[in-house]
Amino acid sequence: MRKFIATAAGLSALLALPMAATAADLPAAVPPPAAPVYVPPPMFTWTGFYLGGNLGGAWANNNWTLTDPFPFTLAFSGTNNARFIGGGQVGFNYQMGGFVWGVEADFDWGGNNSGNGVTAIVPAGPLAGTSLQVISNNTWITTVAARFGFAADRVLFYGKAGGGWVGNNGFTVNTPGFSITGSNNNSQGGWLVGAGIEWAFAYNWTLKFEYDYLGLSSQTITVPVGSPILPGDTFTTGTHSISMAKIGVNYLFNWGNNVVARY
Repeated sequence: MRKFIATAAGLSALLALPMAATAADLPAAVPPPAAPVYVPPPMFTWTGFYLGGNLGGAWANNNWTLTDPFPFTLAFSGTNNARFIGGGQVGFNYQMGGFVWGVEADFDWGGNNSGNGVTAIVPAGPLAGTSLQVISNNTWITTVAARFGFAADRVLFYGKAGGGWVGNNGFTVNTPGFSITGSNNNSQGGWLVGAGIEWAFAYNWTLKFEYDYLGLSSQTITVPVGSPILPGDTFTTGTHSISMAKIGVNYLFNWGNNVVARY
């Protein structure tokens, strides 16, 4: 019996040797792949500098008063037809919670205003009963304003308050038989208010719609003494304003949009 047990144990040991060698030749177990790291999209913020362009229309509300040496006065008032404007803007936003504040400056060129003016009838003097048209050609508009509003994620509702300037390069007085044109290469300043809505349709691109009202200071223009009509007369603006409606696109160099949180 003892010999049988010893013989069986020896045979078992001999059989175990090749099996152990075979197991040693097998490759090591490959661990399961690690779970992927979740990387959420960048967190949007309005904070940062921005640069963009705009297109739109502008129309002026003019109130002119003509003073004649005879003497008589003549009032002109009316709203000019809309004119095309286009230009660009640059600014900075800073966001704290839902509140966004900043500053913005823009510059726009205006289309030609030739033939677009206000008209009145001369009451006395050599031109009594004659229609008189006054055209003032504004060529550019620039504004600088504080911007403030509330952001609902990627939609910003904002208001503006500041100042603006309008450049003028021509002043024309027309009658049925005469026309005088003078150079008026100066600018008028005034106060600005506005409001708009801006939508971030991509992480760094925004689209905005905006309305601005620019109230301008008074201006006086004198007709040269040698003019064939109205020599020495003065034209003075009273209430004078420009309204603008614009659509614009901005590229936002925002800081927070480049920060990626990892979990």
